[in-house]
Amino acid sequence: MTAKLETWPLSRKLLQAILNDYISDKFVAELVWYRLGYEPVDPLTNIWLPTENTAEEWKQNFPQAPEIIANRKASVYLTRSILKENKQLLKQKLDFRGYKIGQLYPRRTRRATAVNWLLAWLQDRGDHLPVDGPIPRLLSPPSDPIRGHQGDPLVE
Repeated sequence: MTAKLETWPLSRKLLQAILNDYISDKFVAELVWYRLGYEPVDPLTNIWLPTENTAEEWKQNFPQAPEIIANRKASVYLTRSILKENKQLLKQKLDFRGYKIGQLYPRRTRRATAVNWLLAWLQDRGDHLPVDGPIPRLLSPPSDPIRGHQGDPLVE
């Protein structure tokens, strides 16, 4: 594992792109994994393992970084790890009102959970959410929102 892994800084622009499905589930998972203290073992296999910075609960429940969007258990665990006072950060920080009835798929709601968790992570650290920042190349929203982008793991 590397001594100091760098990741994408969080910004309103990046989080909005996640909510609008312009970024792969894999990328979203990596944003969360990094902040949970997991690090990649080998970039070719996309296996991330816990470090000394990973909370003991996560190490025990997920000895390998879980697919945050595809894995229901991981998504539920992520949801439960958000403090009650931080549950409305999507609304408060991003003015996100939720998805419409025809847009409600487990994959999308789990992406919203991941964004809320990232906002809570910032909040817990006392960090500011900048409006702008670097973002990866944006993708077109997937033609099948249930399956996601090419290369995304299948949602359970």
